[in-house]
Amino acid sequence: MISRICALLALALLALPLLAVLRSAQAHAILLESAPESGQAVPAGHRVVILRFNSRIDAARSRITLQHGDAVEVLKIAPGETADKLVVEVTLQPGAQVLRWQVLAVDGHITRGEIRFTAGAKR
Repeated sequence: MISRICALLALALLALPLLAVLRSAQAHAILLESAPESGQAVPAGHRVVILRFNSRIDAARSRITLQHGDAVEVLKIAPGETADKLVVEVTLQPGAQVLRWQVLAVDGHITRGEIRFTAGAKR
């Protein structure tokens, strides 16, 4: 009986790191969709950019930048219609663009990423 209890205790101790990894993986905000999408070509000019995540985002403590060539612009985040969306308005110049985001999920975890896309001639 004691050996069975020891075996169960050892198994439980081995499972603890796995549970910690699974919990931390669920805690980070994951980008589910974006407009524009990575690799997409969009018309240059005024655009609304939308990022949607798998969890609620603290927009006030999140940041989005747009890089075009050597220029980097910090974009003002507008309130999204839901707590899992971030919305920014931007005027795109023709050429390669890199949209970088850093978000704070309401559980306190920070996630970063980038979306590379191209702006073509204005329509």
